[in-house]
Amino acid sequence: MIDQETIQKLQFDKMIHEVAKYAIGDYTKERIRALEISTRLAIVKTKQKETLEARLIIDSGQYVPFMGLTQIKRLMDEVQKGLLLMPRELIEAADFLRSNRLIRNFFEKNQYQAPLLYDYSRSLSEFSVVEETIYQKIQNGRIAEDASKELRRIRKKQRECEKEIEEKLLKFLHHPNNRSLVQETLIVKKEEHFTIPIKASYKNKAGGSIVAQSNNGQTVFIEPAAVEKLNERLMMLRTEETAEEYQILSELNGLLSERALAITNGIEAITALDIIFARAKFGRELGGITPQINKEERIVIVQGKHPLLPLDAVPLDFTLGKSYRGLVITGANAGGKTVVLKTIGLLTLMTMFGLQIPAKSGTDIAVLDHLFVDIGDQQNIENALSTFSGHMKNIAAILQRIERHTLVLLDEIGSGTEPNEGAGLAIAIMETMYQSGAILVATTHYGEIKRFAAEHADFIPAAMAFDQETLTPKYRLQVGQIGDSQALWIARKMKMAPELLQQAAAFINEKQYPTQKKMFKLAKKEDAIFDKKVNEHARYHKGDRIFLNESKESAIVFEDQGKPDIQVFVNDEILEVPRRRVRFEASVHELYPLNYDLDSLFTDFQTRKQARDLARGSKKAHKRLAKEAEARKQQL
Repeated sequence: MIDQETIQKLQFDKMIHEVAKYAIGDYTKERIRALEISTRLAIVKTKQKETLEARLIIDSGQYVPFMGLTQIKRLMDEVQKGLLLMPRELIEAADFLRSNRLIRNFFEKNQYQAPLLYDYSRSLSEFSVVEETIYQKIQNGRIAEDASKELRRIRKKQRECEKEIEEKLLKFLHHPNNRSLVQETLIVKKEEHFTIPIKASYKNKAGGSIVAQSNNGQTVFIEPAAVEKLNERLMMLRTEETAEEYQILSELNGLLSERALAITNGIEAITALDIIFARAKFGRELGGITPQINKEERIVIVQGKHPLLPLDAVPLDFTLGKSYRGLVITGANAGGKTVVLKTIGLLTLMTMFGLQIPAKSGTDIAVLDHLFVDIGDQQNIENALSTFSGHMKNIAAILQRIERHTLVLLDEIGSGTEPNEGAGLAIAIMETMYQSGAILVATTHYGEIKRFAAEHADFIPAAMAFDQETLTPKYRLQVGQIGDSQALWIARKMKMAPELLQQAAAFINEKQYPTQKKMFKLAKKEDAIFDKKVNEHARYHKGDRIFLNESKESAIVFEDQGKPDIQVFVNDEILEVPRRRVRFEASVHELYPLNYDLDSLFTDFQTRKQARDLARGSKKAHKRLAKEAEARKQQL
């Protein structure tokens, strides 16, 4: 069984939510969200065949006649509780009953294209008598007059009574003695009574009952005495009509109740088809394929893509479980290592759920008993766990559950502690998992773990490709190679000084470091006095807003070391200005929320956007960076 934590860390819950959007029935959406991921090969094979057949139907331009499915489960639940469905609800139920017959006929015509779905549809019952009775007795959203002889008689009497009332009221309106009383020459229906609008000043002369009054009080609506008895008779006829309609509704609801078991079975069968077609519609949206599947712990991904990444993301080619059971990925930060882990895990879960996946032909996915991940920051403040402790707690729980047919995905294994100890512990963890029968993929920066993968007979190293000329990651997995962490590239992107980077490169290559002591002169007396004064009061914080007295403009504090001059950011430049010539305006805590990235204040939008595009693997951003690198080479 795949646990909920794995589902959330691999963002498969988002996939389920997207699949549910393609379902028609409300009950179907609930079922999709409640479905579990199967770990049995036979069930996964069946699900994949179902999805493939549904996809063939969709791609051929045909539409399954799903009708009345949206809320049929709720409607039948109400029927079985003894509640009456109203006319429009009965029509929706009849539409569903009709769809049972239409869907069965549809798949009978497509039985060679979709034999499995045809087999499912054969269980659907016919409800011709019930649906025809409902359609006959409910028309245009109300009970038809011909629903019963008694209803036809009552409504005929109503029409005759209304006609007689209308004649008497028209006679009243056109009588010469009443013309001065009438506000408007028309008949108005008020509170189920036929009335005449009379001027308020003549209300006592009109003769009849006041039924209502206008908002401004200038008009009263009077039921003349000549039609009072007719109106009473009409009200009685309407009461009789309501009673007769209730009888008809009871009869129609009774028909549904009598066939409740068969209808419920139909709901379950058509809901299952709705689930299958929701999976197929989602697969079409992704441009997905039906992968091969196996129970031999073999994962082969050909040009696979993470479904939540942009369409131009670099596809993944990946193999595990054929020639080796362990893979250790190395390479630069922001080079795509974690995305590789998530892509492997997510495509595996999608396959086991019965979904098509965004990959190419030749993809072969293992049906697993367990899939465990250790990805992301495991820090837990409430339990006083550091990031490293959080990872170890998670991995300890994983180790207790590992067996054959288990895939483990470990991100930055062993990080967060002293490198030698972290590497040794990571190697022991991976070896223990391997001995327990798991196949595993891990990412790391540690040299010892890279060496372990290179020397182990059943492990293999891999690296994320990196362009040394343009100093940019390619987001392509290269199996059999060992990658560098590209720390200097990251530092260069963060705009560290070129002299510092050259010195770091020399330290890396030569392993020789400066160890001489430097003698620092004592501060001048006036500086020492000034430092004392500054330390007696709070220094400015990075991000504080101050006012420059000389240029009469506001600036942002970049750095305050307690010296006579402070560094400020103004007009896209970092300048040093005398402390005594600035005035405090607002604190950084007032201006920005907690944990706000203050460094973004000192870089322009384009620089930040380029960094984000590079991090997510945008081809356009890397091409632009490559052009800049080529331009610099030409200048040199």
